[in-house]
Amino acid sequence: MSLIDRTRAVLGQAVTVYQGTEHAGRLAAVRERLDAPLRVAIAGRVKAGKSTLLNALAGERLAPTDAGECTRIVTWYQDGHTYQVQATPKRGAPRQLRFTREDGAIDIDLGGLTAAEVAQLVVTWPAQALRTVTLIDTPGIGSLTEQNAERTWGLLVPDDEETPADAVVYLLRHLHANDIEFLRAFHDTEVSRPSPVNAIGVLSRADEIGVGRLDSMASARRIAARLGTDPNVRRLVQSVVPVAGLLAETAVTLTEIEVAQLRRVADLPVRQAEELLLSADRFANAMPELGLTNLEREALLARFGLFGVRLTSTLLRREVATTATDLSRELAERSGLTQLREIIGSLFLERRDVLKSRSALLALAETTRSSPRPGGEALAASVEEIMASAHPFNELRVLSSLRAGWITGKPDVVTDLEHLIGGSGSSAGDRLQLPPDASGAELSAAAGQALTRWQRRAENPMTTYEMAVAARVAVRSCEGLLAGLGQSR
Repeated sequence: MSLIDRTRAVLGQAVTVYQGTEHAGRLAAVRERLDAPLRVAIAGRVKAGKSTLLNALAGERLAPTDAGECTRIVTWYQDGHTYQVQATPKRGAPRQLRFTREDGAIDIDLGGLTAAEVAQLVVTWPAQALRTVTLIDTPGIGSLTEQNAERTWGLLVPDDEETPADAVVYLLRHLHANDIEFLRAFHDTEVSRPSPVNAIGVLSRADEIGVGRLDSMASARRIAARLGTDPNVRRLVQSVVPVAGLLAETAVTLTEIEVAQLRRVADLPVRQAEELLLSADRFANAMPELGLTNLEREALLARFGLFGVRLTSTLLRREVATTATDLSRELAERSGLTQLREIIGSLFLERRDVLKSRSALLALAETTRSSPRPGGEALAASVEEIMASAHPFNELRVLSSLRAGWITGKPDVVTDLEHLIGGSGSSAGDRLQLPPDASGAELSAAAGQALTRWQRRAENPMTTYEMAVAARVAVRSCEGLLAGLGQSR
């Protein structure tokens, strides 16, 4: 029986045990959550670009990016057959809200409610990107308004129950003390709490690091790489990816009209184009013969930023991309959005059953602890047995211990262990550090060599106790790889 099936079964027993209590409905909802898309929260400090990045991941401009009322409310974006917005007030029943959408983000009418009176908003929107993941937009950490920040803390770091989010994408502009405090609170040493494998760091607004120069993203990648190897950061997030959020959002919503307008800049002689793009003010006002109105120029700056206008006009001039479709793909790649999507896919979506099972088991464990019932002890024992015996949880424990510095060894040994237990992705190629096009024979040979290598390390009396425990987990991972490759053949 798979991990998700074992979790579903124990939740079914829990619904029966708690039948007739206030917990029965909640546990039934937790069981249904196992079949729902993965829930990923977008968190970070104020003005880090959370809503902009959410729009890029959703593939549409849905979340408002201004400082309106709705940006102070936790907002869920989920796929559905209809377009609707539902508010859950702190007091009273949920209600449908009116909304409009005119050439941009959704404008929600709170219907007389204030942001302080709304616990959360749920936006249902038919979108392909939302079929596999539900995105949660959160107010900024470190907000000047303490109540706004508390909404995010309450969602992702609740005091007395599980977090509704299965994973988190945390936006960093600089490594601030508030960032470390939040991520440490979000994590826990137990597998039932989120661990570093459940969190990705994003170096947001990466194009601003190089002051909008064409090589800004190269500078951002170097900084992100240094952050990713920092011991303090490694304990908190799985990876750090640089993303130019505004350009990423524009890449997935690019129009032919915008491409035609930017071609006017691309058609200028190089020296004139460089002079025009020296600053945002010059681009907005200089060279009236360009044939773009001030409103059109300001709209381009709002959509692309100065870095995006420079990059896009250069790509058009060099004919790297000639159509809106080609340009959209190129901008997604250069903004860092493509890399982020790949990492979310390998670290979150490929582990979705593990992450959702973890969230569900945490909910059940908390219920049995806080509200004992006849039969509750057996449920708690079942939860403990699943957590202790399920190999994916053992991998998470080892990965968390590696990131926390509790398991140490030679750098190449630690790197090998991290990959084998899925620290860089769950596919056989990721675990064995082989290219995506590696053949089955190559994968099997590498898995066999890894099995022998880690069996010897586990049995070596000179191996430290912590590494020996981790080695036995790695052996089990290698056996699973070989079994899976045998089935695939």
